[in-house]
Amino acid sequence: MPANIATHPQLWLGIFFLISGLWTLSLLDTAGKLLGMAGYHVVMIAWMRYTINTIFMAATLMPLYKRRHGRSILHSNNPRLQFIRAVALLLSTLMFFSVLKIVPLAEGTAMNFCAPLIVLAVSPWLLGEATYISRWIAVGVGFTGMLIVIRPGGDIPAHGVVLGLLSAATYAAVSILNRKANRADDPMVTLFYGGLIGMVLSTLMVPFFWSPHTPDTTEWLILASTGITSTIGHLFMNTAYKHAEASVLTPFAYTQIISATTMGWLVFGQFPDAVTILGVAIICASGMGIAWVEHRRTHPLRKAIQKPA
Repeated sequence: MPANIATHPQLWLGIFFLISGLWTLSLLDTAGKLLGMAGYHVVMIAWMRYTINTIFMAATLMPLYKRRHGRSILHSNNPRLQFIRAVALLLSTLMFFSVLKIVPLAEGTAMNFCAPLIVLAVSPWLLGEATYISRWIAVGVGFTGMLIVIRPGGDIPAHGVVLGLLSAATYAAVSILNRKANRADDPMVTLFYGGLIGMVLSTLMVPFFWSPHTPDTTEWLILASTGITSTIGHLFMNTAYKHAEASVLTPFAYTQIISATTMGWLVFGQFPDAVTILGVAIICASGMGIAWVEHRRTHPLRKAIQKPA
């Protein structure tokens, strides 16, 4: 982990916002799992999440972007790419909520942590990035951890394993499209398009998946919370990256497994067994290790040159 963190208060602020955002998004995942277990279809859950999220952004981000840039947030240099990314993001949301219906929160989160490793594996071909032996070692170690988590005879059923792997692959696709979209447009444009298109598509889908059960007050509050926690979580995440570089923050992203495990234990009474914890630790160590190597590669240490007295 970078040794110069303590010398830059802005970095600590970035780390604070990142961890706060991850814990908030764990609340979103918890709400999604609760609603899924209560019988609500993932499309209905996603619809509420995207609708509240988009209304909030329309009231805040849209006028802010207009003041800063003098044009509408809907102005994109590559609207086709934004549409493809938004569709992939919606699919990723639906897939992950489906995983959480049948897989414990900690294990579902751990499987999704393999997405950055998938990105590392395909980035030389899809993003034109350089390839290094350290990246391939990280991918191999990370997937070893994944195999331990999804091992035969473990707590995860076979269809949960398949959904978890598909969810990680879809999230990896979203990560790749994020990089491409943010090269074409301001990140605020990408964020807004993701919410808007997700809301429109889920609105078209939700009549076919509406729950016949009328939500009670508690369930309405949980449904509404998905949009609120999504908005606040992503706002915190975006703020974090304004205060610190991605290479510094990436290792701390793996602290989400702590929040996921905590919420899984407190709300659902689910706690990973020792072997699963080992697999999760290997996945996290792989991701944090390659993040540290990448930071060292892009920020080589400069030796101070001491002048003779």
